[in-house]
Amino acid sequence: MQKLGLTQSLNQKLSPQQIQFIKLLQIPTAELDTRIEEELEINPALEEGQEDREEEVDNLPEEDNQSDNDDEVNVEDYLQEDDFSGYKMQGDGNYGEEDKEIPIPMATTLNDQLISQLGFLGLDERQTMIGKQLIGSIEADGYIRRDLEAIINDLAFSQNIETDLEELEQILEKIQAFDPPGIAARDLQECLLLQLERKDQQLRDVQNAINILTHSFNEFTKKHYQKIIKKLDLASEQELKDAIQLITKLNPKPGGVSSGLVKTQYRVPDFIIENEEGNLVVVLNSRNAPELRVSRSYSEMMDSYSKSNKKDKKLKETVTFVKQKLDAAKWFIDAIKQRQQTLLNTMSAILHYQYDFFLEGDESKLRPMILKDIAEKINMDISTVSRVANSKSVQTEFGVYPLKYFFSEGISTESGEDVSSREVKHSLKTLIEQENKRKPLSDDKLEKLLKEQGYMIARRTVAKYREQLGIPVARLRKEL
Repeated sequence: MQKLGLTQSLNQKLSPQQIQFIKLLQIPTAELDTRIEEELEINPALEEGQEDREEEVDNLPEEDNQSDNDDEVNVEDYLQEDDFSGYKMQGDGNYGEEDKEIPIPMATTLNDQLISQLGFLGLDERQTMIGKQLIGSIEADGYIRRDLEAIINDLAFSQNIETDLEELEQILEKIQAFDPPGIAARDLQECLLLQLERKDQQLRDVQNAINILTHSFNEFTKKHYQKIIKKLDLASEQELKDAIQLITKLNPKPGGVSSGLVKTQYRVPDFIIENEEGNLVVVLNSRNAPELRVSRSYSEMMDSYSKSNKKDKKLKETVTFVKQKLDAAKWFIDAIKQRQQTLLNTMSAILHYQYDFFLEGDESKLRPMILKDIAEKINMDISTVSRVANSKSVQTEFGVYPLKYFFSEGISTESGEDVSSREVKHSLKTLIEQENKRKPLSDDKLEKLLKEQGYMIARRTVAKYREQLGIPVARLRKEL
């Protein structure tokens, strides 16, 4: 049986202005120029230059106060049609330069290089098609991870070529002899062995390296050195050390050596902290404060249309268009100004919170600080602070830092004070750098050493910080 009922719910919908501001807030300084250029292109009512103070765009003339509701310009209608999207997030660019001034070197891809080498094998048409299918299955790092049986099926369905595992492996073996060495391997072990096979196998260290990878690969990855010496009956630790040195010089990602156009990335600081006779001051990068204004000609056009007595459909469409563009221009200028103020407020609060660090550049001076601390200080939502912190950076006397660098949780000390987790990580890293690599420190031992320094920390926290620093467990840090 169907029933009708009433439900009441509270929904929050962002206005186009709020969406505009949020998107502008999260893009970094390096991309702001591009975003402004886009807006200047799509909105003729927006111009570069200082704003005319005498021009009051706020008081735009209305069409006719006595017109019917149907004749009025509905703001919501044209807001839906205006395009506020298009915020490109493609990294830093070369602003102010034309593409033709940038020399672009000619470069062949890894696939092109391999196809070229395939042509020298003298294969028949059918085998060449199989070779191209194998080369097409090579990933960017140089490996073939697709199962050979699946490649056989691909050839049957897409190329109408029947083959078997034996023939496929024979052609794969030929491709594995191509440059760069180690290409088309199915796993790391095969990749390293392919490279060793090209070396002088009469040399003792080459023989030992091949034996280690062939018979003790699992022990090698886990650094169980004594097991390797015993299993392979090596004469000394020095023999093992020489072989491992040779292995570590091999290329684990042969696909990465192919040439190509690489785009250099530059970090453009959003803020600059200046030391003025002992007082630190936040300065916003000048690129964050562009000079924009509403077009006077469009304002005058709106004024003349509003004084017209004509009420035809074409005139209404024109008035709607002009008013839409004028409002959009004013909203964009306001959003840019609001962006500047929000950035300054956020960075000023961070400077005040981490003043000692910015004064001396000493990492141990960093205080525990979370997003909520700054949000409460500037009376804004945590999500707003997050948007600023995740994409902005600051230039100091000690280098350029991303804002998220200054946010960290607190760790209690023996004296009951809180210190930044970054300080603890720094101490942890120092302990590991100074350890005896023949007997690396376990997480339990590191926990005890940190507690001796006054940091009240649990072993699982030590493990978490070690992983965040990209440092492996003690067993994998062991060296001969």
